[in-house]
Amino acid sequence: MAKQFDVVVIGGGLVGASCALSISKKNPSLNIAVIEANQVTTDYHPSFDDRSIALAQQSVEYLQSLNLFEINAPYAAAIKNVSVSDKGHFGKTHIQCDEFAKPSLGYVVEVNPFGRALYQRLVQSNMSLFCPDSVTDIKQTLYSNVLTLQSGEQLNAKLIIVADGAQSPTRQLMGLNFNTQPYEQGAIIANIEVAAGHNNHAFERFTQHGPMALLPMSNNRYSLVWCMEKSQTDSYMALNEIEFLSALQSAFGYRAGQFVKVGMRASYPLVYGQAESLIAHRTVVIGNAAHAIHPIAGQGFNLGLRDVQVLSDLIANSPNELGSYAFTREYEQLRRQDINTVMTLTDALVRLFSNSSRVLALGRSIGLFSMDLFPALKAPLAKQLMGQVKQGSRL
Repeated sequence: MAKQFDVVVIGGGLVGASCALSISKKNPSLNIAVIEANQVTTDYHPSFDDRSIALAQQSVEYLQSLNLFEINAPYAAAIKNVSVSDKGHFGKTHIQCDEFAKPSLGYVVEVNPFGRALYQRLVQSNMSLFCPDSVTDIKQTLYSNVLTLQSGEQLNAKLIIVADGAQSPTRQLMGLNFNTQPYEQGAIIANIEVAAGHNNHAFERFTQHGPMALLPMSNNRYSLVWCMEKSQTDSYMALNEIEFLSALQSAFGYRAGQFVKVGMRASYPLVYGQAESLIAHRTVVIGNAAHAIHPIAGQGFNLGLRDVQVLSDLIANSPNELGSYAFTREYEQLRRQDINTVMTLTDALVRLFSNSSRVLALGRSIGLFSMDLFPALKAPLAKQLMGQVKQGSRL
């Protein structure tokens, strides 16, 4: 006989775990289950190569409100200043948290220890956790979805939340298409040690081959995202450490100091993608399962966390029945504008700063230079970095 749940979250990663914990906090009476395919161990050994994500200040404040993030955690580093520049052109701008009366513009968080901390909160909660396990079949009924798991368990859910990542097997199981548009770019990611420390200063630098970002991490490290033409990634990945650091220093310059060590490198193709719908029968799709964006502005997890905020608030306050068409439709209407805005702006930035046109280059330089001269012009960019959204949503 199927076990009865109000909400079943499929995916126990950063977005899925945050979602389940947020819903539970705001709606303690609900019966919630989380399904995660990968076994998570409690053992953790810090590594130079731990990958990281950027948390916008608004995301930090939300996670703190749920007691899910500690700014003094050893795996977190504040972003207090951001410099944006266009290589080979005069335009540049600087954004400081003090200008906006904020303690930071955001934080850089190492994924591995942060994910383990969230998972431990799931284990310690009163939610039902199925791990490792996965969904093999979903049958629709009028008032619920019946999920069959690999383990043979059956769960009956009023609402399914799909949060199992960009390659979401659940989304595919439900027949929801994910429309993608590949960029002519790939990205190399790695952690870089800098000689004199980073002073909580982040950099975004646009080059003729694509954008580069350096985000401050713990222990004098930067998290590097280096975007370039896909044809170049293999040759840069093949360089030894000294050759790679030299190429990086040449491309970036010395604004961040001298790069002295690089960890394990990884590369992946960049795509623009969206699920054809954010909703299905008694189902909502969130996080990377719903949208894939270019890493140019570090907004991927922040966009997913805003999905979480709106959804958990909607569950607490919507007059509509949990999981009903009116409920899921309301969610889609609340999220569509923010998702479209972030994806459109990010895509426009990629295309604007990856264009070799001299006219566009002059326009970019004037725009960045004007921001530095007139601080009020920086507000929209700063709000984007801090994750602030327009009024009208439930945030």
